[in-house]
Amino acid sequence: MTLPQSLAQRIRDVYLNGKWIANTNYIDQLMQIHWQQALTRFNNLNSIAMLAYHVNYYLKGLSEAFVTGELLIRDKNSYDLPEIESENDWQNLINELKVNAEKFAGLVELIPEERLIQKFIDEKYGSWLRNIEGVIEHSYYHLGQISLLRKLSS
Repeated sequence: MTLPQSLAQRIRDVYLNGKWIANTNYIDQLMQIHWQQALTRFNNLNSIAMLAYHVNYYLKGLSEAFVTGELLIRDKNSYDLPEIESENDWQNLINELKVNAEKFAGLVELIPEERLIQKFIDEKYGSWLRNIEGVIEHSYYHLGQISLLRKLSS
């Protein structure tokens, strides 16, 4: 297995079907949550829906950057969750996350190994490898938050 294939598998693990690191993944967690529970906030903490939107925002934006060479996403917009007013809205967000996770993993899988050490878009962002590993680490960080919030709201 090449390094890009290994990284892509780690992305699929955290989002779609893995159990090795956290004994769960995003889809396992999110499918157990109804839309009202996803919107529940505790004090000043983000809701599960906000966290799901946040990670999806980065997956979608980075996928676009991988294809176009332009990074158009901005941190300040990463929690701009659209209104969720029904279970259908919630399921649409989960499905979009699934699609974007698989798309991102597929793009990572196709990266030539020598590109991993090259600068990503702009030198200030570091290498392609640093950014991909950052997505994985960031994803597990928020998966832990989602797991805790789900327990608090049950």
